[in-house]
Amino acid sequence: MSSPNYHTNILCILGAIVAIFFILVFFNQTYINTQPFDRKIFTIKCQDRLLQPKETATNLSHLMFVLVGSSRALKNRRTYIESWWRPNVTRGNLFLDVEPSKEFRPWSPTFPPFRISEDIKKLRIYPKLANRVHIRIYRSILETYRLKQDEGVRWYVMGDDDSLFFVDNIVDVLSKYDHTKKHYIGMFSETIKSNYHMSFEMGYGGAGYALSYPLVEALVTKLDECVERYHYIWAGDQLQSACLADLGADFISEKGFHQMDLHGDLSGLLSSHPTAPLLSLHHFEAVKPLFPGMDRPGSVLHIMKAGNVDQSRTLQQSICYIRAKNWTFSVSWGYSVHIYEKIFTRSQLKRPIETFQPWSRGRPPVFMFNTRPVSQDPCEAPHWFFFDSVEQQDERVVTSYTRKFPRNMTSCSLTGNISADLLTSIRVFSPQTPKQGRKVECCDVEYDYEVADVSNIRLRDCRRDEIIA
Repeated sequence: MSSPNYHTNILCILGAIVAIFFILVFFNQTYINTQPFDRKIFTIKCQDRLLQPKETATNLSHLMFVLVGSSRALKNRRTYIESWWRPNVTRGNLFLDVEPSKEFRPWSPTFPPFRISEDIKKLRIYPKLANRVHIRIYRSILETYRLKQDEGVRWYVMGDDDSLFFVDNIVDVLSKYDHTKKHYIGMFSETIKSNYHMSFEMGYGGAGYALSYPLVEALVTKLDECVERYHYIWAGDQLQSACLADLGADFISEKGFHQMDLHGDLSGLLSSHPTAPLLSLHHFEAVKPLFPGMDRPGSVLHIMKAGNVDQSRTLQQSICYIRAKNWTFSVSWGYSVHIYEKIFTRSQLKRPIETFQPWSRGRPPVFMFNTRPVSQDPCEAPHWFFFDSVEQQDERVVTSYTRKFPRNMTSCSLTGNISADLLTSIRVFSPQTPKQGRKVECCDVEYDYEVADVSNIRLRDCRRDEIIA
């Protein structure tokens, strides 16, 4: 399909030709000399459009990361930053409260450049501030802008020192939006109580949120003024939401940003991720390691092994069946595979198993999404397999998943006592080409009854009107 710019260019050219023809035919030379015709009317806008270079698609160089943290916490959080930061590729700074300790000198090139936050005691509103630490953090946007490192920048992306970003997916998601307009993009908390006390219309800072550059330009001129207006607000990201609302920028939610206001085991949530690109994870020190048998830093590095190969599919759910056995397979690419000894529909398996707890307890409902309870029923409880390795082949990617612990249940009697206990590993074959946007992928299972401990799953496009049930 031809673009609007193409048609506009053609019209400009035709308009100029008709105008010149009109002048030559209907005006004599004397009239033209005495009444000069301003050809700029016909040519300037068209010429500018024709000569203007086509704008490149948004890429990683167009993003400026504004990261905040403390020197004291850096030792425990360095792995989180290093796991996603791409030296000499990603742009941004890490704002710290004080100079880092000697163990970080010389400063590693695997880190973003660090900056020491400005002393906010100079602010006249300083004595009245409800949370001075958060104001230091919030003003890092202004301090980044003052560094004048923004050539070609289209977006600011805010995050914490324990935010894990999936930068390829962030680029793809932000590419959907017009960066010349004022946009405020992020995600609210997973828990109702957090949103009730903060805001349902707010991008949480640990999850990360993005501001288009025109919005940044508008914000920085009014930022300290807004701090004075809302000096009583405790949380910096809540303050940000209020300031941006006053500038006429409303919040846009993207489900791939994850604040992770949760405790406990996240495996149930990560095994049923929404059909949206994974953009971030946060609060690793408040939850168990992402993978059994690993520590927190190790589990972050492990999930990035898959993420560095294909972020477009990371945590994306695909569901398929061995109907002869009444088995259902649910793949969370790069994280886990579940086998159920019963046929489940996609509408059922989209709901995460509630292996986790809310940030703070309260009366139900507590989550912003529907869940399934942890079950001891062998027809409801899955066999768990976790991501083990990834291999790139000619035109495909092979991820392997292994059983880390036995299910310790009898087989589901509804399926004729056909147990999946013998399976110890599963391989998932996916295309080298990235998954497009929010498209759901289907799959097929290959199971050799003579090699009962291994199963292969091949991801594919869903057939027209295919029912996943």
